[in-house]
Amino acid sequence: MWIARRRLAEDLERWRLEGWVSAEGEAHIRHDLLERRHGPGLPAVLAILGVVLLGFAAMSFVAANWQDMPRLVRLAIIFSGLTGAYGAAAGLFARGMESFAHAAILLAIAVFGAGIMLVAQMYHIEGHPPDAILVWAIGALGAGVLLRSNPALAAATILFGIWSGWEMGLSEQVHWPLLVAAAFLGAAFAFHRWWPGLHLVSILLSAWLIVSGYMMGGPITHWAVVGIGLAISAAAIVVSHLARRRTFRSGPELSDSAAVILGYGMIVAYAGLWALQFLQHMETPNLVGLAAVTIMLLVLAIHQGLARGYRGAVWLGYVGFSVEIFALYVKTVGSLLGSSVFFLVAGLIVIALAALAWRLHRVEGETAWERSP
Repeated sequence: MWIARRRLAEDLERWRLEGWVSAEGEAHIRHDLLERRHGPGLPAVLAILGVVLLGFAAMSFVAANWQDMPRLVRLAIIFSGLTGAYGAAAGLFARGMESFAHAAILLAIAVFGAGIMLVAQMYHIEGHPPDAILVWAIGALGAGVLLRSNPALAAATILFGIWSGWEMGLSEQVHWPLLVAAAFLGAAFAFHRWWPGLHLVSILLSAWLIVSGYMMGGPITHWAVVGIGLAISAAAIVVSHLARRRTFRSGPELSDSAAVILGYGMIVAYAGLWALQFLQHMETPNLVGLAAVTIMLLVLAIHQGLARGYRGAVWLGYVGFSVEIFALYVKTVGSLLGSSVFFLVAGLIVIALAALAWRLHRVEGETAWERSP
């Protein structure tokens, strides 16, 4: 995975300074890492950006001149655009230019979406507007699965997110069908073994869960979001612990995946806690108590990130802690006594946690020293 390669590259210099790896060995390892790198390069990124611009240019041109064209010509433009884009993708794949082939597939997806909108306009098809986005997303998902195109799957993820957000905006209710779409997307990304795509699905599900909690409202739903986030974080810590003990054969990959899952669990749990503190009416003593619990959980998350080498979790904990303190100050600024009591309690809690962490660290060091020969 790309996380493991990055971590290895960061450790190489330290190993060389410790004398465990020679300078020549470090150079060979770095060269091998670069040779095996499968991430998109600058030409691929530029090609995809260019295709996005071409797609918008085509949609704008056709939309501007649509009324002046006969219907047969309109349909011919749509189908020729689809055929040409997919044909170009096939030719580029045959020449080994996979990055540009994926860009051509994205162009075909853009043409497909424009075709849906323009055909509906041409034949005056009226219906539920998000359904058009759903058809577009399903087409992108099919193209990504059949042609093994990760950029197409990424586009499908974005389209499914727009579809679900539009549905929730119109109905003002939780949109459960997104879970089915997310399951298909996750399975497709896992089958392709493209882990950045699983990030996209995790972001989609986290956003859906948080928005659903806010939309349903009430302390019960926010507590449910907190519980789900904490359960995800706890599961990630358990999986990481088992992976480090080599309980599973694919320990390193599971450990890296656990780091990612821990971060998303933290985000979900904190979003629920933030809503409970600052969107619900709460008396000052209850607010102080809940804020203290939140700070303790953030400190625990930072500790887990430091102990297990998860820098993302550490930084998320720092950001959450800063946002928490600032929001509390803004909410309690009218009550200087309440603010002072809270910051006093919070400061004492953090100092106590620091002393406890130092004590545990010292005990672990003494135990390790006694066990060493």
